[in-house]
Amino acid sequence: MDVVILARIQFAMTIAFHYLFPPLSIGLSLMLVIMEGLYMKTKNPLYRRMTQFWMRIFAVSFALGVATGIVMSFSFGTNWARYSRFVGDVFGSALAAEGVFAFFLEAGFIGLMLFGWDRVKPGVHYFSTIMVSFGAHFSAVWIVIANSWMQTPAGFKIVGEGLDAKAIITDFWAMVFNPSSMDRLFHVIMGCWLTGSFIIISVAAYYIMKRRHMDFSRATMKIGLITGMITLLLQLYSGDQTARGVAKNQPEKLATLEGVFKTVDYTPFYLFGWVDRAKQKVYGISIPAGLSFLVYHKLKPAVPGLDNFPEKDWPNVAAVFQTYHLMIMMWGVMFLLATLGIIYWRRGSLWNAKWTLRAMVISILAPYLANQAGWFTAEMGRQPWIVYHLLRTADGVSKSVASNQILGSILMFIVIYSFLFSLFIYLMDHKIKHGPDEEDADDKLYSNPVIDGGKS
Repeated sequence: MDVVILARIQFAMTIAFHYLFPPLSIGLSLMLVIMEGLYMKTKNPLYRRMTQFWMRIFAVSFALGVATGIVMSFSFGTNWARYSRFVGDVFGSALAAEGVFAFFLEAGFIGLMLFGWDRVKPGVHYFSTIMVSFGAHFSAVWIVIANSWMQTPAGFKIVGEGLDAKAIITDFWAMVFNPSSMDRLFHVIMGCWLTGSFIIISVAAYYIMKRRHMDFSRATMKIGLITGMITLLLQLYSGDQTARGVAKNQPEKLATLEGVFKTVDYTPFYLFGWVDRAKQKVYGISIPAGLSFLVYHKLKPAVPGLDNFPEKDWPNVAAVFQTYHLMIMMWGVMFLLATLGIIYWRRGSLWNAKWTLRAMVISILAPYLANQAGWFTAEMGRQPWIVYHLLRTADGVSKSVASNQILGSILMFIVIYSFLFSLFIYLMDHKIKHGPDEEDADDKLYSNPVIDGGKS
């Protein structure tokens, strides 16, 4: 098989597996700040138990996120040497900032957060939780900035020619605030918050179905539903802004997202469909003029189609179309479940709504699928460029790496990642089935009778 294809498969596999953990860590870190904040305000021991329970889940996710993230740094030098030489000055700045300012901040306070209960003052412990959450979010900032520069390069100049050419930063802040970075950062962070919201919804629903830890579950469900719904609405706005940014900065990507082969007025928006690239047609259900309205807020203007660009510069239209629409579909699933959950909760009947609870138990799959589909959409939609309009993916791969070497490493990673994923599932299953610490008399004394919408 072609070296470029194998190198792309390997990197896609390693980053997709790694990205199982950062969204959970970032999302849960926000939940921890909220939960411990409620404990600090109310002194209700229930919120302390809640915080301590989810800190154990956070610790597992954080550890595996660190372990799997290291691999990608090495793959830049082994499989993508030409790319690394070209972007070294840019990526070096962003990734160094991520390591020095974000990861060390997070790692420096995580020990105090996990083991500092009853060893430091409550305010100091809460500060450590906030710093861990801030570090997790700040880490995402620099990773997204680096990736966004690949999508919309800015603040640089090219020095050298041919194989010696490389991008040099001329304006650090222009690189940081490149045309897509802030929109994409907000979109990614919202995806992480949804993961945090729906993991606690999922576990709370599981306990409610089992009639275990009911006070804990009701309080957790309330936090998850409120934060989840707020984040879903923010994500709707973010998605609109991000797509309009893509229309401006990467028009061929937007045409790929919606399968717009020909430029026509009243460009339709496809809800779902099947792409036939050979016939340059999409078979599916669409909203007439929907894409024109979303991009321009007018019905008639034509969205530029792929016919405006050389076919050799087209991404894989069928794959990108499907991943993009899968992401949107998962948002719809989450919104439906959050809406149902809030309605039933307000009525006081959620605790007996078996089918809704069953759907909530598996709802954690929705943000995971959305996050994975979103990244595949962003990365495949940029092809055939590894750095948009500057360096082609085929020119970024290492010339000295043979296909059998990459294939061998892919097989090795499959074995190792299968073990790590099994370990992750085992640990998560063990901790969730064990549940939070048993409630004591103080929990009952502080139990909140309105936590379930007025009905216990």
